[in-house]
Amino acid sequence: MKLTVIGDGGWGTANALLLSGYGHEVTIWGAFKDYIEEMRLTRRNERFLKGVEIPESIALEYEPKKAVEGAEIVVLAPPSKFFSSVMERFKGLITKDMLVVSLTKGLCEKTNKRMTELAEEILGIDNVVALAGPTHAEEVSRSIPTTIVAACKDGEKAKMVQKIWSGPLFRVYTSPDPVGVEIGGAVKNVIAIAVGCSDGMGFGDNTRAALITRGLAEMRRFVIAYGGKPETVSGLAGIGDLIVTCTSQHSRNHSVGERLGKGEKIERILSSMQMVAEGVWNSRVIYDLSKKLGVEMPICSLVYSLCYENFDASKAVEAIMSRELKSE
Repeated sequence: MKLTVIGDGGWGTANALLLSGYGHEVTIWGAFKDYIEEMRLTRRNERFLKGVEIPESIALEYEPKKAVEGAEIVVLAPPSKFFSSVMERFKGLITKDMLVVSLTKGLCEKTNKRMTELAEEILGIDNVVALAGPTHAEEVSRSIPTTIVAACKDGEKAKMVQKIWSGPLFRVYTSPDPVGVEIGGAVKNVIAIAVGCSDGMGFGDNTRAALITRGLAEMRRFVIAYGGKPETVSGLAGIGDLIVTCTSQHSRNHSVGERLGKGEKIERILSSMQMVAEGVWNSRVIYDLSKKLGVEMPICSLVYSLCYENFDASKAVEAIMSRELKSE
């Protein structure tokens, strides 16, 4: 089949490599002409996925119309912060007869909407499939066994994605709950910053386990309030993605938190990063939404304060541990 991946970040590139390896005709679109030209010359994406070769069979394109022309499947992979503006560039080019899949985790800063909602609204299409789970690009691109979930209200589309993406080392499950899958993917990044902060302050396994467990409770409350299914939180896009993001050396969100825990300022941390830490942006969205929905999320609220209110990480323990005692 002919597929186009919109977004030349690590996760978009890893999916392009996976699908190309199955024998599909794949194109990667990137927003910046100079970087696409560099990738064409080097056959590498050193900025976002170091050390992985991009085969000649994968086309690299920066013109939107050329990128999606003739595509049967379009994969959306820009960062959440730029998702809307990228979708505007493809308005009228991505059509209802294409199978559209979103890889982007997070919520829109301006509208608080999920990525599949944004894509459907801007592009004028229906039932975009959300594909999410514990999937670091660095591992998928090196053929490390991985599982993931394809979520869509249209079950047939979810099954199509399951069939296309599944292979010897990549297993896809289906879900009818894109809300729960996408909300889980947004919240887990925020919790990972909290866990990273704990690790950066020199705390141990007890604290890490507590933050992951109580973070999972926050995720469940938020998913239910947003209209998702609680059982989704117990799956790959919930606890699975939470565990990998909170404990992996590849996690950018954990890295941000670790540096915060060591005393660095958020501005310096972000300015030194080439890749995106979605949890920083989404901590504000989730903080605002939790207030509107009446959901108690102390860990996520603390991360918001660390990222946007210059809250001192050394006071984080007191802020969490001195809360009112209650039952689990």
